[in-house]
Amino acid sequence: MQSIAFFNNKGGVGKTTLLCNVAAYCAQHLQKQVCIIDADPQCNATQYIFDDAMLDSLYGGAGFTIYRTVEPLTLGEGFAPRVPLTKSRSFGVSVLPGDPQLALMEDFLAQEWVDAKSGGIRGMKSSLVFAELLNRLRQFDLVFIDVSPSLGAINRSVLLASQYFLSPTSIDIFSLKAFENIAKWINDWSEEWKRGQDGIRDPRNVPKLPHGDVQFLGYVTQQYLAKRDASGNRRGVSAYETIRSQIDDVIRGCGLDHGIPGHPIEIGTVPNLFSLIPMSQSSNKPVFALQSKDGVVGAHFAKVKDAQTIFGSVARGLLERIND
Repeated sequence: MQSIAFFNNKGGVGKTTLLCNVAAYCAQHLQKQVCIIDADPQCNATQYIFDDAMLDSLYGGAGFTIYRTVEPLTLGEGFAPRVPLTKSRSFGVSVLPGDPQLALMEDFLAQEWVDAKSGGIRGMKSSLVFAELLNRLRQFDLVFIDVSPSLGAINRSVLLASQYFLSPTSIDIFSLKAFENIAKWINDWSEEWKRGQDGIRDPRNVPKLPHGDVQFLGYVTQQYLAKRDASGNRRGVSAYETIRSQIDDVIRGCGLDHGIPGHPIEIGTVPNLFSLIPMSQSSNKPVFALQSKDGVVGAHFAKVKDAQTIFGSVARGLLERIND
């Protein structure tokens, strides 16, 4: 099982749309067993994947959410041996649904981190709550984790547990600054974790990160305006290309690229798909699975076909990196 968080501390970059469509492509076209963990208290992935009837069931008392999974930790109780998941037929994936109450874990995990970086075994074990969760999902080939645009305690615990993270990014100056923030934040908590380990006297009791430090897989540029040149290739308009040309240098400058030798830092691009995105959301289907009954008409059919190629390229690029 390989775990990948989709993470950027800048919001509004199309993170959830990318994650859900790449996950669906891996499941439906690459025959992978895929699980999505919605670890964003805004629950956008859950709302995208499931219709209103399913949401009523999940949050009306009969469903099982991520908060019900991790809440026992705050009560000093252990995890259940099995994590109940909800299957999505339209996306072809299993889902641990999000929950707004997960936000209540932020203060708890922040307090536990103070203990962890001081060498407290309890704090270290609490900070690895998502590692314990992933350990119970080993039957899957891929686990994709949706997180909030935050540099907070919940996301830190997710990245402590994850093997990789991928950054969806819009093409603007704020996204360049976001990479600098992410690099500093990850470096800081990595050093704090190591200091905490060094402060434990008995080496037999030192909690260890399951995969070492999380590795950056690369970025996916999104929502840019593209035109086709005379050869039929997509080209971003000049204003976008000016900023886009700076992204790799910023990432190299802050040291995030050390885990992806032999590959471009950019995994792929997703141009603005305009009305197909709300159509996909209202139909609770991947963009590339939309049909006429979902509102697709005329030129939209070509765009749907393009979407399959676009998300497929990102999915295959992602798998190439994690399988090297």
